[in-house]
Amino acid sequence: MVDNCGGLPLAVVVLSGLLSHKRGLEEWQKVKDHLWQNIKDDSIEVSYILSLSYNNLSTALKQCFLYFGIFPEDHVVHVDHILWLWMAEGFVPTGKEIMEGVAEGFLNELIRRSLIQVVRTFWEKVGKCRIHDLLRDLAVQKALEVNFFDIYDPRKHSISSLCLRHAIHSQGKRYLSLDLSNLKLRSLIFLDTDFLKMGLIKFHNVFQHLYVLYLEMCVDNMSIVPDAIGSLYHLKFLRLRGIHDLPSSIGNLKNLQTLLVNDYGYFCQLPRETADLINLRHLVASYSKPLKRISKLTSLQVLKGIHCDQWKDVDPVDLVNLRELSMHEITKTYSLNNISSLKNLSTLKLCCVAYESFPNLEYLSSCQNLQKLWLDGQIEKLPLSEQFPNSIAMMVLRYSELMEDPMSTLGILPNLRNLDLFRAYGGKEITCSDNSFSQLEILRLECLENLERWHLATSVMPLIKGLGIHRCPKLHEIPDRMKDVERTPFQ
Repeated sequence: MVDNCGGLPLAVVVLSGLLSHKRGLEEWQKVKDHLWQNIKDDSIEVSYILSLSYNNLSTALKQCFLYFGIFPEDHVVHVDHILWLWMAEGFVPTGKEIMEGVAEGFLNELIRRSLIQVVRTFWEKVGKCRIHDLLRDLAVQKALEVNFFDIYDPRKHSISSLCLRHAIHSQGKRYLSLDLSNLKLRSLIFLDTDFLKMGLIKFHNVFQHLYVLYLEMCVDNMSIVPDAIGSLYHLKFLRLRGIHDLPSSIGNLKNLQTLLVNDYGYFCQLPRETADLINLRHLVASYSKPLKRISKLTSLQVLKGIHCDQWKDVDPVDLVNLRELSMHEITKTYSLNNISSLKNLSTLKLCCVAYESFPNLEYLSSCQNLQKLWLDGQIEKLPLSEQFPNSIAMMVLRYSELMEDPMSTLGILPNLRNLDLFRAYGGKEITCSDNSFSQLEILRLECLENLERWHLATSVMPLIKGLGIHRCPKLHEIPDRMKDVERTPFQ
């Protein structure tokens, strides 16, 4: 079958992905028979192979695949965004399993079938991905056939009135000049970064049925969000970029699951009514003033962008579903002990103000489900190994400026698989003793400028398969056993 793929790598990998899900010779023979019926000049049209793979998807996976066609060619998609979009669209079933996990499983299945390409991974998780241009063409074609979505064509100044989803890649102002009054759009995806005037969007009449509103706007022209956005009662996903603040009417969006505001470094002001979003699962926003009553958001799974001075007065005991927390602008004067109340926390990223030290880190021992830990800032003394939860599998230490060798502590962590040290240690030697790092697979050492010697016992790191050493100018020699380990790239 491979011989008939015309030498096209995409056809080969997609066909391989299809066959990998077929069990037994009989099912393989059926695929072969289908292909043989479409042979022309001793080869098979690549479009037929792609269509065959698409047709073998479940209904849910077909919807998830088609959604990638909404984005422009070569567009790199943030995985969190696409997963949360699928959830808002209703592609992900609700049940006993956490929806985010089910959605991630859908994405991994599309990747296994070679229908989606991985762009970036970190901590054993896909962070960014994209779709091949030919597969995107297929997604656009199939989407139009079933009125799944349409993309505004400014040359024809037209878009399908039958499709439930509209995507605008350019000339958004012209799109809004169309007669959209009789549409019942489910999703509006604005990817026109030149679009400046949000006030042109008629929220209260034309778009009142929206489940998804995704607005990528120019951040250099900060916009005012009209009060009418609060009339989008069905809205489940809201992405806003290039805004100063949100109106109090945002509190009316009781069905909202995801709120993404601006990008890191661009602050906005969230009104106190944000705490009324009782179904909010993902809040990603760098906001400039404390958000009072944040503990009311009991459905929160992900909270990113919060500053330390906004967290200090929070009683997080009711945030029972919070699994990922990212906090910035930490100083030594603040206590973070209330993090110990987050019993289901699995990912924690903490970043200090430049040249500041962390306060006491002993609360980490109470986070018994913590698997991924990122600490960015000076650490006066690393906690003892027993003060880290045994569940930690991945750790990043940045700008820690430790003067004591951290390896004796970190090596005891029983489940640590991935360790990154960036300007984390100022000493001349590191020593990895016997039986330490029993599960470690990936180690990266970067900018350890004083490091001269690395002592490695014989029974250390039996599972190591990736090593990265970068900008350690005084480390002229590495242990012999590490010389054959595959070099891993830096993120």
